[in-house]
Amino acid sequence: LTPSLWPSVFEEFQRTWLDIRGEFLLSLDNPAQRATARDNLPIAVIEVLLGLLLVVRGRRWSKTITTRMFDGDPSAGRWVAAFVLSSGTLVLPFAGIVLLVAAAQATGLGGITIDQMLGLIAIPVLFFLLARWVGTRVFPADRARTLPLNLSPVQRANGRVYAATLGFLAAINYFLRETARINNWSDSALAVMMFPFTVLCAILLWRLALLLRTHVNNDRDEDGSETYRSRTTRVLAIALVSIASIAPLIAAAGYFELSQFLLYPTLASLQLIGLLLILQRLVVEVYVLLTGNRESAAESLIPILIGFGMTIVSLPLFAIFWGARPADISELWSQLAEGYEFGGVLVSPTNFLTFVVVFALGYVATRLLQGTLRSTILPKTRLDTGGKNAVVSGLGYVGIFLAAVIAVTAAGINLSNLAIVAGALSVGIGFGLQNIVSNFVAGIILLIERPISEGDWIEVNGVHGTVRQISVRSTVIQTFDRSDVVVPNSDFVSGQVTNYTRGNTLGRLIIPVGVAYGTDTRLVEKILQEVAEAHPLVILQPPPMVLFRAFGASSLDFEIRVILRDVNFVLSVGSEIHHEINRRFLEEGIEIPFAQTDLWLRNPEKLAGASPVLEAVKSPGSDTPAFTERPLKRNAPGEHNEDVDGGDASDGDGGDSR
Repeated sequence: LTPSLWPSVFEEFQRTWLDIRGEFLLSLDNPAQRATARDNLPIAVIEVLLGLLLVVRGRRWSKTITTRMFDGDPSAGRWVAAFVLSSGTLVLPFAGIVLLVAAAQATGLGGITIDQMLGLIAIPVLFFLLARWVGTRVFPADRARTLPLNLSPVQRANGRVYAATLGFLAAINYFLRETARINNWSDSALAVMMFPFTVLCAILLWRLALLLRTHVNNDRDEDGSETYRSRTTRVLAIALVSIASIAPLIAAAGYFELSQFLLYPTLASLQLIGLLLILQRLVVEVYVLLTGNRESAAESLIPILIGFGMTIVSLPLFAIFWGARPADISELWSQLAEGYEFGGVLVSPTNFLTFVVVFALGYVATRLLQGTLRSTILPKTRLDTGGKNAVVSGLGYVGIFLAAVIAVTAAGINLSNLAIVAGALSVGIGFGLQNIVSNFVAGIILLIERPISEGDWIEVNGVHGTVRQISVRSTVIQTFDRSDVVVPNSDFVSGQVTNYTRGNTLGRLIIPVGVAYGTDTRLVEKILQEVAEAHPLVILQPPPMVLFRAFGASSLDFEIRVILRDVNFVLSVGSEIHHEINRRFLEEGIEIPFAQTDLWLRNPEKLAGASPVLEAVKSPGSDTPAFTERPLKRNAPGEHNEDVDGGDASDGDGGDSR
């Protein structure tokens, strides 16, 4: 901020320009260098033309092809192909810049300073192009299948501008600092020169943090709470606002190197975080391409583990951005690679990574083989659904077990030293986890014997439902009210289970029917037989049976017994047969009795109660008493009501109550 230092910037620029110009003129005056330039001129011209073509048109070509691939809702394969092609917006312009630099160096007309300056161009250009490409992927222009950030189209457009501009400013910062080092600029001139870029970079960083806060506000759960990813993004936004506020102030106060240390490593870290997000999305799409499971791909274990592994691998890069030396990281890795010994077993990051990688490969191979069997081989066999599921599940258990054994062997872990400890632990595990072990063994038995299969209608512990999933510990039964009941597998092995659809779907339906006394029983039998045989789901071999079961209390009791082709429709078939029986009985005038109750009272004149009582009064000329209400007589203390004789049903004198 001191005006007296401002002219030093122009002095340093002028001195550097004069040095470059002097070297170039000296090269032109040198006959040997001119001869070299003439000899390499055709190659240099071709490199210049091709380089200019790639710089000017390469990004547009790649963008056009990528847009066509992303048209609509692309499949996983098209998405991966389009992603690879989209890298052309980074690779093609960078290749053009490399060709232009190579053409300039091929002329041989530069001195030491010019060659050093040309060697500086590639790295800042790569940083700018990478920042612009990451910005287009994190803030896509079109509505993608899934957006990394929950922002509007206008906000995403601003995000792309901020990302590209910040990459450009970081590239300028690197180029000017290296130029100052090569040409021995003064520290004050470099600080004055970089201050405007520092302020502009802080402003853009602030605006980028506001976009992240907008994403956090838009990316809430239905109840308004923040997700773990949103909370992490909020912390990142607060950190960016803090750095954007502090860096220009301390630079203005004279702490130039401290402001540079806070600002530009932050930009590099942001770019690496964006690259990790893009690669994580690529991993998810590759997983969908291999498994065909898009619904739960983002939450599946394999993509999450791969994303975690990429984050761990990127930690040395973050450390280098923030000042760590490669030699320090190499020394730390050497110390970790030696490992630590626990109980005679050498544990090191190399062994651990080997175990994880080999097990992950075995796990993925097992899942791929399961998917191949399920979709291509097993449908062509005569196995039922339960048998197919048993084969796929058994293959999964065997594959995971073999993957674990091979991973342990590949990692060089010697488990013999842990045999004694494992033997002691197995006793405790046997007592503490005996129910889990029992359920596990029962699950294996269910998969081998297959007394029940997925889709069977079963009854266990009083629960009716359809078997939806058989896992190694429990079985999920979906009841008819669409709720899931989780039953331990040991209940199926040690308890009683009724399987209504095992082997076939045939099942019996019994329908009781009652008719009034005096009805022609042969006619009723004929009607019921015709109704039963007419239903399409009733099989005729064995034929339906109509039985005259009993003389009931108020009806003649019949029973229809039929065998259904599919017992799953037992309720609907019963309802339809009831409708048809009712229609036929109405046509034939057959009465279906219903229970009636007659109440006989003996000596009603003696009834008394806690409310106004009924008093029997005989009408003249009639033997049937009528009843009228009279007020309840309340007794004085110590006085009792007269006995009430309501009749005894056992004396046979009109006391029958029915």
